[in-house]
Amino acid sequence: MPTKMSYLKSIFIVSSGNFLEMYDFMVFGYYAPSISKAFFPAGSEFASLMLTLMTFGAGFLMRPVGALVLGAYMDKHGRRKGLLLTLGLMAVGTIAIAATPTYAKIGLAAPLLVLLGRLVQGLSAGVELGGVSVYLAEIAPAGKRGFFASWQSASQQAAVMFAALIGLVTAFYLGEARMTQWGWRVPFIVGCLLVPFLFVIRQHIEETPVFKARPERPEIGEVLRTTAASWGVVLRGALMAVMTTVFFYMITAYTPTYGSKVLSFSSRDSLFVTVCVGLCNFIFLPVMGAVSDRVGRLPLLIGSTVVAILVGYPVMHMLVQAPSFGRLLATEILFSIVYSTYNGAFIVYLTEMMPVRVRTVGFSLAYSLATALFGGFTPAISTALIHATGNKAMPGVWLSVAAALALGACLVGIAKKDGQASEGWG
Repeated sequence: MPTKMSYLKSIFIVSSGNFLEMYDFMVFGYYAPSISKAFFPAGSEFASLMLTLMTFGAGFLMRPVGALVLGAYMDKHGRRKGLLLTLGLMAVGTIAIAATPTYAKIGLAAPLLVLLGRLVQGLSAGVELGGVSVYLAEIAPAGKRGFFASWQSASQQAAVMFAALIGLVTAFYLGEARMTQWGWRVPFIVGCLLVPFLFVIRQHIEETPVFKARPERPEIGEVLRTTAASWGVVLRGALMAVMTTVFFYMITAYTPTYGSKVLSFSSRDSLFVTVCVGLCNFIFLPVMGAVSDRVGRLPLLIGSTVVAILVGYPVMHMLVQAPSFGRLLATEILFSIVYSTYNGAFIVYLTEMMPVRVRTVGFSLAYSLATALFGGFTPAISTALIHATGNKAMPGVWLSVAAALALGACLVGIAKKDGQASEGWG
């Protein structure tokens, strides 16, 4: 019988690579303005920033590919081997971005190498999140799957805070000018230095009892065919994941750019708000995961989407009418609580609604499609909406649209009785 200490060890080990994945993604989002000057010079600051944010989003286009290919590999060969492979790919993408010379030095090769690094990162991330979520859900004791699975998202929040803190410390010592010139590379280098340590601790991952108990291992072709046959469940899962992905990238990756470029706060203030958001998420995600174990997933899913639809634009409108550090912080914390409530129930719900034979690839594909088509492009979409309308509160509309899509998919799932944890879990 596993002990509490062994459970804690497993959660820490498996979440470590997830930490690196989100750290690398967040660093790129945080320093989009500096990266735009280094690799994507253009005729206007808006065009340069949009090229950078589209490159940020391009990494998400590879997620469905990673979900299918690496997810099928993981459902065939095991969670352990798959999670080690994804960590290696993420490391390659991070090193590529950190080491690429600027456009001024090597010309067009610079943005192409950065794009390539983002695509490799996206390939890895396509199954990393799903693999970790499935692993944690499969090792969880009865009645605690929501709490255990929520630590996947909580590890991402640790990465959000760590990346923002590294940025604050670096900016404090280097100043704005040197941060723009070369200081933005420091957080990427820190990420590279973490890779050997994370490889060592991930070597100790043990295969899940649920996977080991399966009498057969489906071939990759069979996994893909089963996934295709379950397209309706995957599509509903993807639509439900839209709210999670849009809210997450809005309140984390986009906050530094929105705070500094749209509301004219200092980058330090914006990064500090991001740290507070990450801390709030880190606290509330496991709490809401545990609550979902007690009251069920659906009350949290439906309640949070309804709140998001109602408050998305009005809250952003109040912020831009009289921008202040306090209002920005309060707005982001409110959205953080809404996000944590939804995500704490959603992650485990998504694992429960997927057929057991294709649990990893089904989860990963649903989440990756939502991220690729909606969430990952949230910074770019928000920037474009503000530019097109002149309304700085337009990101709030995007939040409400995402919540409406998720609510609709959730209601369809209820009608079709998806997400029944008791059916076919093992």
